[in-house]
Amino acid sequence: MSSIPCYITLLGTATVLLEIGSLKILTDPALDPAGEYYSFGFGLGSTKTLSPIFAPEILNNTEIVLLSHDHHDDNLDKAGRAFLPKVKRVLTTTSGANRLGNNAEGLKPWQSTEVALENGKKLKITATPARHGPPLSLPLVGQVIGFILEWEGQNNGALYISGDTVWFSGIAEVAKRFKVGTALLHLGGVGFTLSGPLRYTFNGKEAVQTTQVLGAKTVIPIHYEGWTHFREPKKEAQQAFAQAGLSERVKWLTLGTRHKLEV
Repeated sequence: MSSIPCYITLLGTATVLLEIGSLKILTDPALDPAGEYYSFGFGLGSTKTLSPIFAPEILNNTEIVLLSHDHHDDNLDKAGRAFLPKVKRVLTTTSGANRLGNNAEGLKPWQSTEVALENGKKLKITATPARHGPPLSLPLVGQVIGFILEWEGQNNGALYISGDTVWFSGIAEVAKRFKVGTALLHLGGVGFTLSGPLRYTFNGKEAVQTTQVLGAKTVIPIHYEGWTHFREPKKEAQQAFAQAGLSERVKWLTLGTRHKLEV
């Protein structure tokens, strides 16, 4: 087992609380209640259908926010923005850091930074590439990154957070550069009526491909429910994992419940 315990709590969509020893890290804080419609620009938007589930006090003493991108409300909404000044560091895209200012730090893909853990140990955080849509979609969807988390004592490999992305060559490059033990994958097969068949996050088929290429021992699906622009429900992703013989690797989290990770 890892010498530093690691716990994970899914609060909603892609909002996850990671506890690595005494260090608290929050991902993509979308903390608004359900019911509101949000515009994503270019005539696209979505309604939030599921409120996050958590007791506010569990976020006390959170030190780091890992923000895959700041410009879509299912990853950072009004309450999430209000939370950002409460943490020491917000790690995000370079363009996002320019917009957010203050405690936000921009990371380019493959750029790393370190955070102190107990007993003099360090957590290394590396930004990974993500493509939030089809080829040439960057002007429409903006910059997105994922993250690799590494610390001494991991037995199975690094912890990978995909961010909002589809399958592309950058995912295979992650597999070449890192041994991934646990992968948090943003699913949902995101799409919009105005954009036709185009998709902006993994569907189950691509999540299977990513799992196979990474060789991850544990896969944790997130970002698959709670908004009207999510086209692929949990059931379809489950079927894709089952058909590929990967169901035993997949850990579906219960909202608001703290789970221990064997990293």
